[in-house]
Amino acid sequence: MKGGSQSASHRGLDLPGRVRRRLREVGILARAEVGLEHQHLARRYVIRGVESGGAVREMGHYVTFAGEDGEPLAYLHPIDAIGVNGVHAVVVAPVLVRVEMLRTGHTYELLITRYRVAAAETGRRPRLESQRLFRGVHGYLELELWGKDKGRAGSVVPAFYSRGGEALEVPARFEAVTRALTKAVNCCGCEHTHYLVGTPAAAAAAACAAGSTRTTAPEVRV
Repeated sequence: MKGGSQSASHRGLDLPGRVRRRLREVGILARAEVGLEHQHLARRYVIRGVESGGAVREMGHYVTFAGEDGEPLAYLHPIDAIGVNGVHAVVVAPVLVRVEMLRTGHTYELLITRYRVAAAETGRRPRLESQRLFRGVHGYLELELWGKDKGRAGSVVPAFYSRGGEALEVPARFEAVTRALTKAVNCCGCEHTHYLVGTPAAAAAAACAAGSTRTTAPEVRV
């Protein structure tokens, strides 16, 4: 999907019914939906998302959110969930980039989508605009990050290819969050956030650290 505002689904990856059923069976809850909310005191609209998900050995599913340049954001508040591999924290912002990953064994799916609050006429509710920034299908990572290669988690990402077999690079500004999600979908019994951070100061420090690892690369859209 190319540049401009696109009317993509706000619900995330289009997972087959059998995949959704299996995720429910193993107890993994990743909430990919985003919503438009109104802040009455600030008199503005913001976008709300929930970092959530986790993993078991056979599979993982995780959703997190970043700023427009891939920087970590401070969450509004954490969520104390019953059990593991569920909801972790709430985030609200005028612009959100949702990053969602599914792992089945060594195979990975990745979707990166940006959401903005569209301009609206006075007194009318604005639209929520979305743009797909990257879609990786049938990515592969040989390492067993849930097991014997756990020490590598957080430093590697799957390899993605076009239908013609050419390498597809994740946009440089989203490398850090993609590494974090690759770790998250291998985090068995997950009870914590993997990218959102607790305070604005922590978010700024994390963004600085992530930025120091970036290299210049073109954004890939498929």
